[in-house]
Amino acid sequence: MKRVLVTGAGGFVGSRILQQLRAQWKLTAFPRGMLAQAAEEDVLRFVQQVQPDCVLHTAALSDTGYCEAHPEESFRANVEVPVWLARAARTAGAGLVLFSSDQVYTGLPGCSPRDEDAPLQPANVYGRHKLLAEQRVLDLLPQAVCLRATWMYDLPCYGLPVRGNLPLNLVRAALQGQALTFSRRDYRGVTYVRQAVQNLLPALSLPGGVYNFGSENDTDMFTTAQAFCALLGAAPRLEAAAWERCLAMDTRKARAAGLCFDTTRDGLLRCLQDYGLRPGSGGV
Repeated sequence: MKRVLVTGAGGFVGSRILQQLRAQWKLTAFPRGMLAQAAEEDVLRFVQQVQPDCVLHTAALSDTGYCEAHPEESFRANVEVPVWLARAARTAGAGLVLFSSDQVYTGLPGCSPRDEDAPLQPANVYGRHKLLAEQRVLDLLPQAVCLRATWMYDLPCYGLPVRGNLPLNLVRAALQGQALTFSRRDYRGVTYVRQAVQNLLPALSLPGGVYNFGSENDTDMFTTAQAFCALLGAAPRLEAAAWERCLAMDTRKARAAGLCFDTTRDGLLRCLQDYGLRPGSGGV
């Protein structure tokens, strides 16, 4: 059984890793809050103490607006800490799987799905720091795996943390009589987090490099929101905008390596089925 050391175990993704994969891996977590305060030598010492086969780094400062306003904090959390973990993993002879983000694709023109070799010039601080972390980690540890993850979601259950996400935002807006705005020129995948966690099992065995990680989506976000509303049985007021962005990802490289995701729409169907809900029932 693989020994896996998880960062961000109290967060949205990390908590689900501990809940879903405890039968497949021997899981250890960094102490809560440690990475926010630790120096590099503390990180190295803890990794050496645990002696994992792999470090799975899910922790991040992921609020893009906060990162824009606090770039020094973003740099520490999103660049320095991953670099420290790469050095520690190299010293311990462990692998490293790093969660990156589709935000590295901000600023690219056009609306065709992005592959891992797209020329990147991220338009926000978070995207720039995630890209820099990928580059520095792979320079230190070429066998590291960097997963460019999409926006993820889950439903409230199991007492696990749930943050703002697409289905919950839609249901909340419907219940509160609020309007939500989505652009007809904004493209991105949206992924059921439990399917993403399940795909970490083969991800630990991937060759080193960068992989797009999540559901593909061939529709704009306004149309996606309409489809989610129909499946959820929710009817918030949706307003259409026309600002441009394309974070849609081409996931052929990951699929060829054995990572399989539903499309964005089918992922929500899987989610509803997992929770015993009928599409369109309005029971979320």
